[in-house]
Amino acid sequence: MRQLLGLENLRRQQPGLLNAQKLAELLLADLRDCRCIIYGCIGDDDRIVLAELDLIADTLGYEMFDQRIDFVVAGSIQRNDCLPLTYRLQGNQFAMIGRCSMIAKVCGVDLYLQRSYTGIIGDIARQKFSIPIKPLLETLQR
Repeated sequence: MRQLLGLENLRRQQPGLLNAQKLAELLLADLRDCRCIIYGCIGDDDRIVLAELDLIADTLGYEMFDQRIDFVVAGSIQRNDCLPLTYRLQGNQFAMIGRCSMIAKVCGVDLYLQRSYTGIIGDIARQKFSIPIKPLLETLQR
């Protein structure tokens, strides 16, 4: 279910041929102030904010050999009256949305929340993200 949004907007910022290094530079700049919002659901309201996790700035980096961007977001858990079901990682233009879970091995989930997501209000949750550059580049070149 994971959806990637804003890639075309980033692409327009780079005239000429786009390679992995240039795409990584665009994404690194875009993700400098990123945040991840974890949502739950009660009844018909499927946009209940359970936690807002902000970038830990010194974790944002590009692994050139593996061609991926790695970073960590962290923040406090605000609500615990429902289970986390979806997330939105939002940069300035680039965004990634999908399904998440605290429970391992749930079908159709593309983000398993790390153990620091306890579901206890006030606890600090940390989540690591790795964004592979090669598949994004292939998507843009289609």
